[in-house]
Amino acid sequence: MLDINLIRNDRKSVINLLSRRGADFSAEIEEIANLDSGWRRVLSESEELKRLRNEVSDEIGLLKREGGDASEKISSMKEISLRIKELDSEAKEFKEKSDALLLGVPNIPAEGLGYDNSVIRDSGPVPEPGFEYLPHWELGEMLGILDFEKAALLSGSRFPLLKGDGCRLERALASFMLDLHTEKHGYTEIIPPFLVREEVMTGTGQLPKFREDMYGTEDDGLFLIPTAEVPLTNMHRGGIIDPDDLPLKYTALTPCFRREAGSYGKDTRGLIRNHQFSKVELVNITSPEDSENSHLTLLRESEEVLKLLGLPYRVLLLGSSDMGFSASKTYDLEVWMPGEGLWREVSSCSNCGDFQARRMETRTRGEDSTTVYAHTLNSSGLAVGRIFAALLENFQTQEAGIRIPEVLSSYMKGRKLIERP
Repeated sequence: MLDINLIRNDRKSVINLLSRRGADFSAEIEEIANLDSGWRRVLSESEELKRLRNEVSDEIGLLKREGGDASEKISSMKEISLRIKELDSEAKEFKEKSDALLLGVPNIPAEGLGYDNSVIRDSGPVPEPGFEYLPHWELGEMLGILDFEKAALLSGSRFPLLKGDGCRLERALASFMLDLHTEKHGYTEIIPPFLVREEVMTGTGQLPKFREDMYGTEDDGLFLIPTAEVPLTNMHRGGIIDPDDLPLKYTALTPCFRREAGSYGKDTRGLIRNHQFSKVELVNITSPEDSENSHLTLLRESEEVLKLLGLPYRVLLLGSSDMGFSASKTYDLEVWMPGEGLWREVSSCSNCGDFQARRMETRTRGEDSTTVYAHTLNSSGLAVGRIFAALLENFQTQEAGIRIPEVLSSYMKGRKLIERP
């Protein structure tokens, strides 16, 4: 959520900054400003009347003690109290409408971002295949480790079903990533609930904006998590974090659930855009002054997974027009998929500044001990299903087998190859 003071002080600048996202938020910002002005006006009147009521109350007490007639002042105080009640009701209505609109406004892009994405580095030239590579879905079914037909029988389209060595390979990938992040990068592993309250989804920005993409339960108002970012980032909602405890670094392997409501006809085959997938998530909660350095560190930690696996990749700095709702600055990691002949995103590494913390009321203390909003960052470290697909396409052999990367060998009981049955 944006700081309302930004809109109060210079709404035109806020509108201009948000326009860099490629959308016009002028109507929303103007309405928020008008509602906020109305809220402050009635609040000021209410506070003045409350001050007056206190004075009249003191005068009534004095009159009664002196044996005077206080009936006129008592009548006056009743009228004042009635007006205060009306004003407080108006103020509440103004505030609720303003906050509801603010929840639908995205974060302001960081200073200096271009409009379009730019590649800032890569792992080197993409290897030239010596034979025709198959896409991962064909290869996985040939190897007997993927079965999309049975998945569709159980749940419909865009659900995966892994079998045999495919299950072991997915577990190997997840364990490798978790061990790297907990043992080398200093993360605390969490197994969070996979169902969360509506206010938790609102805290990280999934609601109300993206409700149609979420899976919700009607009876109890809970939502299946679309990413572990949601529960991990919300762990300190409503609290004040001791600055000596920062940065907080959490990681979790969870299933993720997304309707992909706006993606009909896109990536309907394979493991790229499923309704259910596994992901190792990284979340940092930092002080405002450390968030930029934490962002670069978070990127390196995610990038190291790809280096150790030996996958060809590149790093993109996203332009202001392509960033997620809550992010102020995002780096994407993309892996080359030779079977498809294109680059696929496997991680988004985002700094959200105080945008999420303001929605969650997550604070820390500044140098003068006053409370300030913390900064939140998140990254896929990495998306297990997409890395699974990338391994199949990049490490396939001419005989339609899969070479196991060395770093996964111990997790695969020393095996070096998955072969056709």
